[in-house]
Amino acid sequence: MVVRTSDRLQKARHFLKANNVQAFFVPSEDAHQSEYIADCDKRRHWISGFTGSAGCAVVSEKEAALFTDGRYFLQASQQLDENWTLMKQGLPKVPTWQEYLVKNLPAKSRIGVDPTLITASDASSLEYELQSVGSVLVPLEKNIVDLAWGAERPAPPTDPVIVQPIEYAGVSHTDKLASLRKDLEAKKIYGTVISALDEVAWLFNLRGSDVECNPVFFSYAIVTLDQTTLYVDHAKLGNDVLKHLGDQVSIKPYNDFFLDLKNMAATLNSENKKLLINSKTSLAVEVAIQKQNTLMDRSLVNDAKAIKNSTELEGMRQCHLRDAAALCHYFAWLEDQLGQGKQLSEVEAADYLENLRRQQKDFVGLSFDTISSTGPNGAIIHYKPEPESCKIIDPKLIYLCDSGGQYRDGTTDVTRTYHFGQPNDYEKRCFTRVLQGHIAIDRCVFPLGTTGYLLDPFARHALWRDGLDFRHGTGHGVGAFLNVHEGPHGIGTRTSYNDSPFAEGMTVTNEPGYYEDGKFGIRIENVLLVRKADTPHNFGNRGYLGFEHVTLVPIGNKLIDQNLLSPEEKQWVNEYHVECLEKVGALLSKDSPGYKWLAKETAAI
Repeated sequence: MVVRTSDRLQKARHFLKANNVQAFFVPSEDAHQSEYIADCDKRRHWISGFTGSAGCAVVSEKEAALFTDGRYFLQASQQLDENWTLMKQGLPKVPTWQEYLVKNLPAKSRIGVDPTLITASDASSLEYELQSVGSVLVPLEKNIVDLAWGAERPAPPTDPVIVQPIEYAGVSHTDKLASLRKDLEAKKIYGTVISALDEVAWLFNLRGSDVECNPVFFSYAIVTLDQTTLYVDHAKLGNDVLKHLGDQVSIKPYNDFFLDLKNMAATLNSENKKLLINSKTSLAVEVAIQKQNTLMDRSLVNDAKAIKNSTELEGMRQCHLRDAAALCHYFAWLEDQLGQGKQLSEVEAADYLENLRRQQKDFVGLSFDTISSTGPNGAIIHYKPEPESCKIIDPKLIYLCDSGGQYRDGTTDVTRTYHFGQPNDYEKRCFTRVLQGHIAIDRCVFPLGTTGYLLDPFARHALWRDGLDFRHGTGHGVGAFLNVHEGPHGIGTRTSYNDSPFAEGMTVTNEPGYYEDGKFGIRIENVLLVRKADTPHNFGNRGYLGFEHVTLVPIGNKLIDQNLLSPEEKQWVNEYHVECLEKVGALLSKDSPGYKWLAKETAAI
């Protein structure tokens, strides 16, 4: 649905003039650099009408530009009205948003930013680039979009915080804090600022629901060698949370955070102490502490969170089994309904799947909005079906379903692509090339020190042989009852992935795909655990790693062109399906439609 933005832009431009700036930068993220955000923080969505989770906007006196990546080209083109220019990032001759601010705006422009929403590192590099044309970055006390949005802007959520018990967390928050302090001591750093919501939630073994599908709550934390302070609205904390935190954690109001940083600055400076910040820390934090009192480096908490303990790993295995059981019931139902000629919308199907997940043990909610897409909608990589605009599922077309759940013992994310009629040879060839890339990643064995940046070509090689490709990453980290997307590692072409080698205990998705606008989308996604690999030799005494897949849902034999598969690839498919039948079948009644569908779909090829 296209949102008319003329009035919104007119209001925003009024405040541009009032603040004496010629442009305003509008990122997607909130003050914690979250990918998924609460309604009150959907500024880029409100000003542009584009609902995707990635991208940014620049509003100037006469122009409005929306920047996003290949996952959202089609979606953005369908949602933006005539006021906006779509900047397809990554394509030739398309500037980055930084280049646009430097080259497309008049020289000596004043460019407004909300300092809580832009990272200190981005602000620093942008200020340097702007110098070449005499332009400057202007931090504003009030966000221009908020001013334009006015009283219609939703209020921040006030949902309660809950404890993540040790039976699910595996390690107490006191042990996590002790480990963090050891890391600070080793680096000879006085303390660290923690601003990412999932890092705060993980560190204190707490969860919330301030952001839809993400079990986090608005908060900051400062951990020093001698003190721990959690900044959160006290009204969100029940007696169980207060007892859990104990007297080792000082609790202060969320809005006191920046004032406390400013008050710390003089002491830090006089005693030559520094606080660790990272590349996702906001400019506002750096300004409050004063830059000379900070050290920018990797987030110690994020690195620790990425490596799951044995309890978390087992939780991921178990929740994926229950999740797979729900999916088997779902696809059995969907195939039966379509086979009977019933008309089902994409939303009706997604709602039915959510209801099946709700029946599973320890289910809390969805981990993201279900992508239930038929035919052309599958080519919209992060498509979200809406009741008023979604399609009826056509059994003669490819159906792509990307979905996941939040469980107390883990987070799931699985994509399957099926055809409920008769696929043509081209569709089968495309699907099989994607499958070959998926198998190649699953079977990877690699030495310690290897990154997902280096593994990414394995997922694309089969597609490349046919001159095909996909415009998204191959894999992302997955939280343990936390955000479905987490770093710092991943598999893809982002250079940042080359900074984070895989380590035993990490989680990552394996999700190559292929998409044709106006026709279909194909993606096969499993969650993998990184584990030690048993190799005949150990060259260089480095040690080797491999993957364990915990997603166990049939691949979809109908779409496989067996003539393209090698004997080893056929063996992988058959062994995977045997595992699906044994492990997931144990949770299903043998006379249930879900079990019968599972048995049918896992027949050997």
